[in-house]
Amino acid sequence: MIGVSTYLEAGARWGVWELDAALLPVGYPRLVQRAGGLAAMLPPDDPALAASAVARLDGLVIAGGPDVEPVRYGAERESRTGPPARERDAWELALIDAALAAGLPLLGICRGMQLLNVALGGTLVQHIDGHAEVVGVFGSHTVKPVPGSLYAGVVPEETSVPTYHHQAVDRLGAGLVASAYAVDGTVEAVELPSGGGWVLGVQWHPEMGEDLRVMRGLVRAAAG
Repeated sequence: MIGVSTYLEAGARWGVWELDAALLPVGYPRLVQRAGGLAAMLPPDDPALAASAVARLDGLVIAGGPDVEPVRYGAERESRTGPPARERDAWELALIDAALAAGLPLLGICRGMQLLNVALGGTLVQHIDGHAEVVGVFGSHTVKPVPGSLYAGVVPEETSVPTYHHQAVDRLGAGLVASAYAVDGTVEAVELPSGGGWVLGVQWHPEMGEDLRVMRGLVRAAAG
């Protein structure tokens, strides 16, 4: 059972309806399913309940989405940083804390990787160019693994990955190490190697591609 955090959106539309909705791009649960897991959506909730939610899971995915509110890492909001998603920030930070405390296998995707870094005391660059070329359209670039890392054990070669982000890791959080880089030096994966269990963050969007190896790594760790 792999829990996946979700968006909380006002005025989502489907059929004849326009209502507030907890939603998730279908690529996420499909990727979990294709990798052999059972997907469970986790809409924003009371952060005090995060440990109870984590106790019912075998693995956790923190999905991509809006920018992390800069106050979470002690910064002022810059002009190109998006509006805050405070309920989601609070819920997902609590999920991350609970997963780390429980030794639950954890995968952060894009925002999820950035939030993992923030949860461990790291900071973010609020805008970079070249990683989201066209608004609303995923691009691609190559990612090179760091030899000997958890990520390199899952994907040992340089690969082209689906990408869409304008923020990135700046100072790494406590215990985290970089395990993949883009050509321009942007940190593209982080992990927690020292007794942290299976903990990986990737800056790209594996749910938008065909490579199942990262998610299979999480599902294998969850099954173990």
